[in-house]
Amino acid sequence: MSQEPPARPDPATLSYEQARAELVDVVQRLEQGAATLEDSLALWERGEALAARCQEWLDGARDRLARVSPASGGATEAPAPAERDR
Repeated sequence: MSQEPPARPDPATLSYEQARAELVDVVQRLEQGAATLEDSLALWERGEALAARCQEWLDGARDRLARVSPASGGATEAPAPAERDR
């Protein structure tokens, strides 16, 4: 009787740090080359999903920075109360 591996969380629910840490683990396991073909394919697919999640986080961070960047016309800090009330 084989034991099912514990269910892994959906990558869409992971923080950047969680997704990146698991992605590093997946890459290390693939690099070891000890997995079966089927397991390697499953690891590859999981790695792709994790990499996509990391990219989503990075894109979101880039967008947030662009909104507050002086080059984009955004404010780098909140205006002083006197300026806000004008």
